[in-house]
Parts: sequence; structure tokens; C-alpha cells
Amino acid sequence: MLFNSIDFAIFLPIVFFVYWFILNKNIKLQNFLIVLASYIFYGCWNWKFLSLIMISTIVDFSIGLKLGKIYCRKKRKILLLISILVNLGFLGFFKYYNFFIENFASAFSLFGTKYNIQSLNIILPVGISFYTFQTLSYTIDVYNRKLNPTKDFIAFSAFVCFFPQLVAGPIERATNLLPQFFKQREFNHHKAVDGMRQILWGFVKKIVIADNCAEYVNYIFKNYENCSSNVLFLGAFLFAFQIYGDFSGYSDIAIGTSRLFGFSLMQNFAFPYFSRDIAEFWRRWHISLSTWFRDYLYIPLGGSRGGLLKSLRNTFIIFLVSGFWHGANWTFIVWGGINALYFLPLLLISKNRSNIEVIAKGKKIPSLKEIVMMTSTFLLTTFAWIFFRAESVKHALSYIKNMFLRLKDSSNLLFDKEYLGILSFVFVFIIIEWFGRENDYAIQFKGENNSFFVRWSTYLVLTFVTAFYFGQGSTFIYFQF
Repeated sequence: MLFNSIDFAIFLPIVFFVYWFILNKNIKLQNFLIVLASYIFYGCWNWKFLSLIMISTIVDFSIGLKLGKIYCRKKRKILLLISILVNLGFLGFFKYYNFFIENFASAFSLFGTKYNIQSLNIILPVGISFYTFQTLSYTIDVYNRKLNPTKDFIAFSAFVCFFPQLVAGPIERATNLLPQFFKQREFNHHKAVDGMRQILWGFVKKIVIADNCAEYVNYIFKNYENCSSNVLFLGAFLFAFQIYGDFSGYSDIAIGTSRLFGFSLMQNFAFPYFSRDIAEFWRRWHISLSTWFRDYLYIPLGGSRGGLLKSLRNTFIIFLVSGFWHGANWTFIVWGGINALYFLPLLLISKNRSNIEVIAKGKKIPSLKEIVMMTSTFLLTTFAWIFFRAESVKHALSYIKNMFLRLKDSSNLLFDKEYLGILSFVFVFIIIEWFGRENDYAIQFKGENNSFFVRWSTYLVLTFVTAFYFGQGSTFIYFQF
């Protein structure tokens, strides 16, 4: 079920009504409703793959109970290994089987040996990368004694399959989300209204920005051989906003929806395109995944301890694994490698923690230096996005080659009626995001002296524009991951 669909518009009010008006005094029944609603939400896509979620839930719940009773270090490691193998085994088979088989055959063909290995027609279960990492966080935290194992199977099931963030995050930690299923939840009008605002902004990002950008991006990347240089630059630029609007829009809707039911999820995007360097960008982009890799891979590998070489090694591992997590294609690995190279100079001169505060905090306009830093970071990020969007590495390289070989054919797109509309949308979007960058999301108006008229005019205009473009819901980009 898509957020941007009529089905969800009917589904959400029904679940909300039953949750608060019928089951509001019984936590266990509320948790059971969440499990049932989540299975319906996911089953609308393909009910057969609910079995994978159920298996992961049963395995990690059982292993968690065992870890709570066993103190032998060797046995505890074996239990943790079983959890990792089961979860990553499913992920590896469904997501990477064909990739490894095809590359295995290609590698041996270089030495004159041909292997006729047939790939399988495997359907990738929606959200498998997200809920796999989420349930793994529980087992790892219980193993490390950061969390006591739960004995409530329904509450644990609700944690694993919580429908707002089930298929595209944020990837919640068990230490944050799971305890919330054991607390009495009371309807909070302020939180609900705040959640509705964030849902609205998420829909604006997805429907108005991402989906409109997608039309141009898809055409340009498909017909790049016949496009002029400036159109190819535009394609890369619009994709940067398509993927940001699409993915952060999903996160906003998920976080806002969770608030309606009394839950607090972690912030997943913190205005990443206003970053002053790549390190800051990665602290603000897909925060739940970045911090997951930091805590469960980078730090266990030794982090920055053990000297510069180990720190460099661990950094490259994180970026390459992050790229591979996104999909079974060399384009994602190259994308991860490019970002690792971007990160390298900052690490070498120990400047990777320089920009922690919000850019131009308390100011309306950034300094010239901040503009240069922000623009250069955005351009580097946009260049890397070309590999992320391309069908293959060859496609990406040809696209980049044509970007710089056809400069003579270029014209000023700002005066081209074909592109003026989408560029205007993106420009207004950037302005709104800029003035809301110190909040959790752009139209929160937290801590600002905005009048009632300004706030409600903004909400009404955004609602009207979103409703105008609302149609058959298009899937979110990160559903493929």
C-alpha cells in the first residue's frame, strides 16, 4: 500500500479511529491492532512475503529470549551468528543472488572458462533491507546487553512491522522504538497536529517535487544521447531533488503518521543539501542508515581507533557497504566509492567534524563563504547521484561524457517554457526549506514569530497544490532497496 494512494487515505482513518476510540485503554490490543494493520498494509503489495517478516520476527524474538538466559560467551556468539545468518541470508538471496551469479560467470569468462549459470526470476520483497536491519538491531543490542530481551511477542512483532516505517524507514533502533510499545499512550492534540503538518510536507516533497522532477529525469536519462549539455546538467540537478523529495518525503509521512499514534521516530533527514562539506551531508542524509552502519559496523571494526590507515580502511568499508546496501548493481558500489573519496581529504586533515551546527544559524542569508561551500558540496553530491540513477556504469560514464562534450549546443534553460515550471517549483521548495532549516521539517514553524495568517496560508496553498497533482500513486524510489 502506498502512502500516496486512495487506499491509504481510507486505511489510515479507520486504523486511527479503532486505535484511539475503541482500544485506547488497552495497550496490548492497540499493539495487536498495529500488527494486524501492518500486515494488511504490507500484504496489499504481496501477502506471500509476509512469511519473511514473520520468520525474522520469530527467529529474533526467540534468540533474544535465549540471550537473556545464557551467559556463556561462546553460546551467545553462536546465537547472534544464527540471527545474522538468517536475516542477511534472506536479504542476500532475494537481493544479491543474481548479482553474484552473473558476476561469478563474468569473472571466469575472462580466463576463457564459460559457465552457463541461469539467473533466477526473483521478486525483491519491498522493504526487506529496512526491516532486516531494524530487527538485527534488536538482537545485536540484546547481545551487547544494551537492551533487555522482551517477553511480549505482540509488542516485538509491532516493533518489527510498524507500518508507517516498515518499507522505507527510518530504520529504528530497538532501544528507541521497542520500549514505546510498553508505555501507556494518550492522544496528544499538539503532537497529532504536528504530525499532520509533517505528513503534508512529506506529500509536497513526494507528489509536487519528486514526481514532477521524475518526468523530466526519466526522459533525459533515457534519451541522454540526444540531449544537449545543459539538459544533461538539468537532468542530474533534478534527480538530486527527485531522490531527496521522494525519500525524505516518505520519512516525513512515516514520522508524522507515527505521531498520530503516539510514537516518536528518529529524524531521518536534516536538510542535507544545505551542508558545507560531504561529512556534514552524510550526517544529515538518511541518518538512520548512516548511524546504523556507524554503530554496528564502523565502531566494531575499530572506528577511528588504531591509527589513520585503519580509519581510512573502515571509512571505505562503510561507504562501499552502504552503496551495496542500496542495490545489486556496480553503479551503487561506484557511488559509494566516490563518496568515500570525497570524504578522504576531510579525514586526512581532521576536518570531518567541522560543521556540526546548522548553516547560518539565526540568520536569514548565509555568508559568501557558506554559499561557496554549500554549492560545491551540492555539486559534488549531484555528480555522484548520476551513478546512482544510471542503469549501468557505462551508462553513467556516457552521460557524464556528453555533459561536457556538448557545451556548444547549450542554451539558457531558465527562459525555456518546457523547463520553467519545474525549475520554479524547485526554487520555491529550496526557499521554504532554507527558512525552515532550523526545525525538524520545513513547515513546522517552531520557535518562529510567524503570524496565524502566514502559517495557515502556507498550509492551504500547499494542500491545494498537492491535491492538484495527486493522482494514481507512483511508487517510492527506495521501495526497490
